[in-house]
Amino acid sequence: MIRLLLLPFILIAMIYRRHDMALGLFLVAVITDVIDGIIARRLSQQTTLGEYLDPIADKLLLSSAFIVQALIGAIPWWLTILVLSRDLIIISTVLVVMLATGIRNFSPSTFGKVNTVVQAATISTVVLYNATEAVWTGQLLSVLIWAAAATTLVSSAHYMVETMQRLNAHTSDAGDGGKKLGR
Repeated sequence: MIRLLLLPFILIAMIYRRHDMALGLFLVAVITDVIDGIIARRLSQQTTLGEYLDPIADKLLLSSAFIVQALIGAIPWWLTILVLSRDLIIISTVLVVMLATGIRNFSPSTFGKVNTVVQAATISTVVLYNATEAVWTGQLLSVLIWAAAATTLVSSAHYMVETMQRLNAHTSDAGDGGKKLGR
């Protein structure tokens, strides 16, 4: 919830180029996310609400940060479009598969988790670079932009393969020769 509440303030700080404020708020959002995850796992406090809100908060924060950073010229539009396209394709696919098959469990893969970490590192570094303009952060950002593109593409390909395997298994289990999937 903290990330969702901080989101508009982070974006406003980014848009108005209050990079130091954006960095501080972004760090608070990231740190509270990490602490929340650790506490939930260690104390077995995972909830259904948290299972839904956590990835939604992650995606809203990352996606909107990519858009704003592209708008202010801090990262290339092609990367932002790639990141957003991946997310839209995954969300659309999940909705269609859920409606067509009733499959409901779509756990994040290791590739998806790595992609999220790399995207978060990219946004964190661009916000840090905007606030400090340290040379090393600019160099690191150049590497992270390409790493984010690569992990986005790899996780997309993995997701497509995994979805096709699940659909094939579901069709086989249904025993209807694929009629449920509109073939």
